[in-house]
Amino acid sequence: MGSYYEQVGAATVREVVDRFYVAVLADPELQPYFTDVDLPRLKRHMVMLLCSVLGGPEVYEGADLADAHRDMGVTGAHYEKVGSLLVAALREQGAGEDLVEHVVTVLGQVRGSIVAQPAGAAG
Repeated sequence: MGSYYEQVGAATVREVVDRFYVAVLADPELQPYFTDVDLPRLKRHMVMLLCSVLGGPEVYEGADLADAHRDMGVTGAHYEKVGSLLVAALREQGAGEDLVEHVVTVLGQVRGSIVAQPAGAAG
């Protein structure tokens, strides 16, 4: 059946990313994270990252996730909300549940690199 990327293709990934950011920026709790962000650049990085996660030929060349999110203070609740919005965008574009579960697994794997640790918490 091929990679998840082959199942959906680059155009679908771009549409997922567009829908995802519309939803994220519409959320008043998430909007502050994106103040003064170069959104077209961020979208390009997200497309490359998602393509890479799905097994596509694109190589993610953006900042390390931990470095990119350092000092942003991303809470666990906001991370979960962002993840839910990404899953919703994938489903809206017809992604199969196996692909969605793969993305959820990866989100779980990278959570510690993005969510801010409370003061005194082991890293």
